Amino acid sequence: MPKIIRFIICTIFMAGFAYTASSQAAYNNEIKQVAVLLYNSFSKMQNISGRLDFNDTSRLKWNNLPVGLRARVGTSIGNMTDEQRKLVHRILSVSLSSQGYLKATSIMHLDDLLNRYYDSLFYKKEINDTTYAFVRSLLWSHKNYYFAFFGQPTDRIWGYKLEGHHLSVNFTFVNDKLSVTPFFIGTDPAEYQNSEYAGWRVLGQEEDLGIKLVNLFTPAQQKKATMSTAVPKDIITAAESGKRLVGNWGILGAAMNEKQRAVLQYIIREFVFNLEYDKAVIEYDKIIKAGVDKIYFGWIGEYDEKKPHYYVLNGPTFIIEFDNNGGPRNGANHIHAIWREKGNEYGEDVLKNHYQVEKH
Repeated sequence: MPKIIRFIICTIFMAGFAYTASSQAAYNNEIKQVAVLLYNSFSKMQNISGRLDFNDTSRLKWNNLPVGLRARVGTSIGNMTDEQRKLVHRILSVSLSSQGYLKATSIMHLDDLLNRYYDSLFYKKEINDTTYAFVRSLLWSHKNYYFAFFGQPTDRIWGYKLEGHHLSVNFTFVNDKLSVTPFFIGTDPAEYQNSEYAGWRVLGQEEDLGIKLVNLFTPAQQKKATMSTAVPKDIITAAESGKRLVGNWGILGAAMNEKQRAVLQYIIREFVFNLEYDKAVIEYDKIIKAGVDKIYFGWIGEYDEKKPHYYVLNGPTFIIEFDNNGGPRNGANHIHAIWREKGNEYGEDVLKNHYQVEKH
């Protein structure tokens, strides 16, 4: 290879590396600036629940159940001042893209609509006192989402968690490195059925793209991709399942045609680009460089939106799961979905590298 070509390639590579490093640092700093304001605004009582040590074991746990079933660490939205709530939204809007921010806040709003829905059923005597009392005990509410700091935003190592029913956002900062998973999103209902909200689908794209891809397959490809028709009631790697996807099953990206691989990548982008753009590009590039051909797409259930279905993308560096069979009704109208980075959840990989380099 001529020296001038090698020089040009090297220059382009170094420029790209410099941009990636600088955009990562800028992204982290934007989040930190707002986080410091919220951290310093906490009252003495809020400090007890909302300011935790980085090594607190609750940092490494997540849950999607209503808080009436599983308590959360942190300070609740309901116990914040309006100024603090504004800061929470600022943290979300600098951490997430517009689509990610709208999904997260819409999931929170759905909890209020669930209450309204069951209130209407109770007043119309379509559910009895026992059912209504149980529903109220779940404590669905926009107010019942909790924000917790782990360490201080001014520390080299710190993190934050925003969590409640159907939402778990986990960010871990190690110097200029950052981990953004597990990232759990869910909706009940998947499609709102009545009132002025009829037809509202907060996670519609995640569902539509999966349905689109499996229906682009030939019958032979569908057979290869499909494990069974018995759809699980939750994602396989659910918070309390104790299960991990250790084996590969489904159809490889290498066995897909160009149009099918394109849709496969659309699904990945739909999850990864919930992050702010610069960070999303970094994370998406990691996945693409590891190889689209090496990603397995697996399906369980019917190839129909109105019937229970599940899919998984299992790649060299990540897992994405989507399940529409959740909740007590099992009627293909309750979504659980997650994006997980292999080896780096809660900053596992970047923390390991940090501790190997620095003495503690």
